[in-house]
Amino acid sequence: METGKPSANSESPCQSCGACCAYSQNWPRFSTEDDAALDLIPAKFVNERQSGMRCDDNRCSALAGRVGVETSCVIYAVRPEVCRTCMPGDAECALARSKWGLPALASLALE
Repeated sequence: METGKPSANSESPCQSCGACCAYSQNWPRFSTEDDAALDLIPAKFVNERQSGMRCDDNRCSALAGRVGVETSCVIYAVRPEVCRTCMPGDAECALARSKWGLPALASLALE
């Protein structure tokens, strides 16, 4: 199973941001994943308590690139549910972007 970033054709503002993945070591927690879904995440990216993603300081260990410039998730295809539900422009996005000194995004509706 491919675990890399989404295709280069996607126009996601997330690929030039990454702030939500570098905001808090308490944020990328596992919540609704079953054992089969968690088994897909490489162990080197899971924290010691197996309760969420391993972070280096506040940055998720699966985040590649430079926040605010160009980023990607190295386990995008198997990322936890909390990462899937964070939407560009939502409250969590705005909070994370603010911490990094980035302007808030307009909330993007899903088509």
